[in-house]
Amino acid sequence: MKRDLSRLSRAYQEALGKHLARSRRASLQPAKDLGRQAMTIGLETLGLAAIHQQALITLVLPSYSPGTRATLVRRARAFFAEVITPLEQTHRIARETSVRMERLNQALRRRSADLAASNRRLRDEIAQRKTAEESLRKSEQHHGYLLQESRHMHEELRFLSRQLLSAQEEERKRISRELHDVIAQTLTGINVRLAKLKAEAALNGRGLEQSIARTQQLVQHSVQIVHRFARELRPAVLDDLGLVPALHTFMKHFKEESGIRVTLSAFAGVEQVNGDKRTVLYRVAQEALTNIARHAQASRADVQVREQDGAVCLTIKDDGKGFQQPRVGRAKKGKRLGLLGMRERLEMVGGQFSLTSAPGKGTTVRAQIPLAAGRSEEGA
Repeated sequence: MKRDLSRLSRAYQEALGKHLARSRRASLQPAKDLGRQAMTIGLETLGLAAIHQQALITLVLPSYSPGTRATLVRRARAFFAEVITPLEQTHRIARETSVRMERLNQALRRRSADLAASNRRLRDEIAQRKTAEESLRKSEQHHGYLLQESRHMHEELRFLSRQLLSAQEEERKRISRELHDVIAQTLTGINVRLAKLKAEAALNGRGLEQSIARTQQLVQHSVQIVHRFARELRPAVLDDLGLVPALHTFMKHFKEESGIRVTLSAFAGVEQVNGDKRTVLYRVAQEALTNIARHAQASRADVQVREQDGAVCLTIKDDGKGFQQPRVGRAKKGKRLGLLGMRERLEMVGGQFSLTSAPGKGTTVRAQIPLAAGRSEEGA
């Protein structure tokens, strides 16, 4: 760098001297060439100014008069201006290029920001579409599941309707058979005995008292059968005395018929619920105990009516064999209709039904009915 600078200084001084020695119209091409050489070695305007000043001092100051020096200085100024012309052009081009580059960079930054925003919007849209597609897929699966369940429930409803009709028909057959085989025959026997009494009374009075007693027994037996039918269809004590006495009465006959020991505990406030809910609780207990007698092979059953969290809770628990708990829709025919009947009764009055069982661990039936609603309805 120093060698190039020294060589440029000597060339500059020589070219300037030749320029000053020539006329005013001398060519300035050597000055332009010096400027290009300065650019080649990386010299800037200040460096050229220092070389120019040194050459001017050497060439002009020592031996010329003031007027001549002034003229030479002006010509030297023109020479220097021509020397720095390539540098100024380069700087101007560099400045213009820099301005254009800055504008291009700004445009590029704006385009980059727009592109980044577009990419974000595109990613958000892609995510939203994926979410929508996933929701649609889940919705289709859910709708398919609901359609399948609807078809299954429709088939179950048709099957249960047939079962209900069959059960009603069987119940009617049983009542008809009881009326025909028991009540009708008993009344026929009473009629025969009355005719016999009439004949015996016409002949003689001996043995009349004994025949009357036997006839009274037949009448009493018929009355008991009619009362039993009435209790099974609708216990009068439930309407006249309340839920707890009705349960006591039913459990007394249940123990006599099944041999299963039954205990009952209840709180007095249960009688404050309205009649429909008392009927539902009675029917649930009746159905549960009937199922215990038919299927559980139990020796003991406990019935508990208590208040819990603003509701009447009925619990029937036995110590029977229990069973593997199925879905209600898959239970056996008899159990299926009984469980559905209990559940439907409870749901009609806003209650809930649950059943817990396991092989060898007995079965627990729970029914829950809101108490506050029942009290308000009773008050109304």
